[in-house]
Amino acid sequence: MNRRHDIDALRVLAFGLLILYHAGMLYVAPAADWGFHLKSGHLAEWLQYPMLFLNRWRMELLFLVSGLAVHFLRGRLRLPALAWKRTVRLLLPLVFGMLVVVPVQPYVQGRAEHALAPGFLAFLPHYWTHGYRDWGLTWNHLWYLPYLWLYTMALLALLPALESPAGRRLRAGAARLRGWPLLILPALPLLALGTLLRGYPETHALVGDWWAHAIYATVFLYGYLIGTDAALWNEFARLRRRSLALALACFAAYLFLDKFAGRLLAQQALAAWVEPAGVALWRATRYFYLWSAIAAVLGWGHACLNRPFRWLPYAREAVYPWYILHQSVLLACAAWLIPRRLGPVLEPGLLLLGTVAGCALLHEGIRRVRWLRPLFGLDSRAPSGGRAAPPAARPAERAKACEPARAVIPGTTE
Repeated sequence: MNRRHDIDALRVLAFGLLILYHAGMLYVAPAADWGFHLKSGHLAEWLQYPMLFLNRWRMELLFLVSGLAVHFLRGRLRLPALAWKRTVRLLLPLVFGMLVVVPVQPYVQGRAEHALAPGFLAFLPHYWTHGYRDWGLTWNHLWYLPYLWLYTMALLALLPALESPAGRRLRAGAARLRGWPLLILPALPLLALGTLLRGYPETHALVGDWWAHAIYATVFLYGYLIGTDAALWNEFARLRRRSLALALACFAAYLFLDKFAGRLLAQQALAAWVEPAGVALWRATRYFYLWSAIAAVLGWGHACLNRPFRWLPYAREAVYPWYILHQSVLLACAAWLIPRRLGPVLEPGLLLLGTVAGCALLHEGIRRVRWLRPLFGLDSRAPSGGRAAPPAARPAERAKACEPARAVIPGTTE
């Protein structure tokens, strides 16, 4: 079967945005609202806006793409084999990452706060055994892996129902969405769940994280339902300009209501009944922005990225190890750079360069060691021909960039 290059590319680009987002966390102000392991001395309030622009849909996109991956794998694996494959692929890197990769993060934070003595190797036994109350074993940025494993196992348990006649009718109804209903209706369950569970802040603790589970599990299911339907993907591509315009309008309305409307309402005599309506509208713009932004990404991705780029085979393999490594490499670089006071341009530039170079060098070593590969989510051996780059797109193919693709047979993204 042919691969769905656009899904592979979106997965790579989504994790690339994650690296930029975490780098931005070092510099966005105010620090009280944007807490992170470390903070640079060069904080900027204007960074709130691009950070919010990404924050409201970046993780939801990753979970949706992961739901797509389960759909593709379901086409060639039986349920027990699929459950085992996803368990090994997700939980083995989680355990290894918690023990070996993540400890860098509490160590540099503890050193920055003058709460830990120097010596990373001396710190490790205390980290593994919770010898320090505030610096014990954790999964930090790897929280995505246990959440994804939980949703995958729940979905596999539900597959007999989804593949029953009633389930097939549900999936067929979702695949028939066209035009504005495709841009509006999927946002309604997200709005309802987000409103109902608004009292549960996102914690990444797995237990009791009800808002996060409701939103992320829903978009994960959306990914599975979208699956391989060529007509639905072509509709996302056809609507890409409309969905982008809707997303930008919703984000502008969200910012206005979040930053300015509250101050105006506080000065109104009718604020007692106008303010609840304003809060409800603000909440609605958030969830409509979430879905319309994802719809725009899917549409533009399907129109522009569904072709065999030279960089894609390598990036497709690199994305999982880079995800596991990036935050520890980022914070190690930041711990070295921030005390040197290099300025608001050189410091973040060197930080990104160091993070990318560090991840690239470590990945080059990991991909060559057979026993290391599964610890970073890779097959124990590289696929035959996996290192060969596909031929460059011919001029006629390049000329078709950003035109909707037609009737593509999907492969697997992982």
